Amino acid sequence: MTSRILFVCLGNICRSPAAEGVMRALAPDLALDSAGTSDWHRGEPPYGPMQEAASARQVDLSDLRARQFSAADFGRFDLILAMDRDNLADIERLRPAGSDTPVRLFAEYADAGVSDVPDPYYTRDFDGVLDLIEAAARGLLDEL
Repeated sequence: MTSRILFVCLGNICRSPAAEGVMRALAPDLALDSAGTSDWHRGEPPYGPMQEAASARQVDLSDLRARQFSAADFGRFDLILAMDRDNLADIERLRPAGSDTPVRLFAEYADAGVSDVPDPYYTRDFDGVLDLIEAAARGLLDEL
């Protein structure tokens, strides 16, 4: 069974911490984490507007801090979920030889006909992103 799941976006301040928070609320028994492919926000809390939008849905992100994805994560997690195709490509570039840890696009679990979770840091659509994340989280739980 997949019990250790990592969510990955670009900066680890919007999409991936929101996905971690939503999944924590739905499945507190799973070992969950999030990371960013960049190191731009290392150590920072999730972006304020994302925290506010998540909080309105009773999802608390306040204890999360951004960290950068590393090749060692392939050995720490059973499943790595990328928020978009660029993140997936960046993750795969760091895959160690011999690693068979699955890396998938998180949005594909939503059955919404999209492969990428849009970045609300740029789109400003925090609620729309949370809707997609919640749908993907439910779809993921159905497959676990």
